Amino acid sequence: MIYIKLFLTAVLWGGTFVAGRIVAQEVEPAAGSFLRFAVASLMLLVMTWHTEGCLPIPHRKQMIPLLLLGLTGVAAYNIFFFLGLKIIPASRASLIVATNPVFIALGSALLFKDRLTSKRIAGIALCLTGAVVVISRGDIMALLSHGIGQGETFILGCIVSWVSYSLIGRGVLKEISPLVAVTYACLIGTIILAVPALLEGMIPAVPDYSLTSWLAILFLGVLGTVVGFIWYYEGIKALGPTRAAVFINFVPVSGVILGWLILDETINLSLVLGALLVISGAWLTNR
Repeated sequence: MIYIKLFLTAVLWGGTFVAGRIVAQEVEPAAGSFLRFAVASLMLLVMTWHTEGCLPIPHRKQMIPLLLLGLTGVAAYNIFFFLGLKIIPASRASLIVATNPVFIALGSALLFKDRLTSKRIAGIALCLTGAVVVISRGDIMALLSHGIGQGETFILGCIVSWVSYSLIGRGVLKEISPLVAVTYACLIGTIILAVPALLEGMIPAVPDYSLTSWLAILFLGVLGTVVGFIWYYEGIKALGPTRAAVFINFVPVSGVILGWLILDETINLSLVLGALLVISGAWLTNR
């Protein structure tokens, strides 16, 4: 059963790119991010209260790391996420974000002196090559002459945000349970997002959002955030982080397939080649 949950988690997380693409066409970035995490925060509060008996009050020294978790992994990541998906297809975005493990491994090596084995170095090289193929759409010379597109730049901002979140979280999770840490990150991120969302004119725009956008927001908040988080950490508890992480390699695959099925996105040779390189590299890096 746990393997099915982990596989479904990868499908749900791949689906967040499709849902994000739908929301980004109608809802402003900060507003979409705020609504996603307002929904997720309410559910996480109920779950934390049920699991922990209450929402534990963090120590003073934990406040700044928790603030940074909300700022990086929730607020910054999701604004970049919606800005990027307004411009580029969900399939392309999911493959670029799939390079996250590589940059987390590099960051861990630099900051925490984690050892980079020859297999990890090979995985990093493969993953980065795949990312270049995806970003350049198979025309690397055009990438060198014209640079990275705006949409791809925003999605690279997602990577910077998530790597920061992951490395900060490594210290936080030594003292706080993952559920409590994520609940606080979502709450803090939602509060931070409220200001730009209001400045974007979210309140008068809310009645005009289509049913499709609302369903996509609910998918992002409930299934893509809360359910995915629970099932993934159940997998870590049952199998350990290394074996559970293997299933994350299915995220870009499901993102590409769902983008093709739901949004009629094109699957071309550069996307397939880039996907193979990125997934192979991420697998080697996570071994």
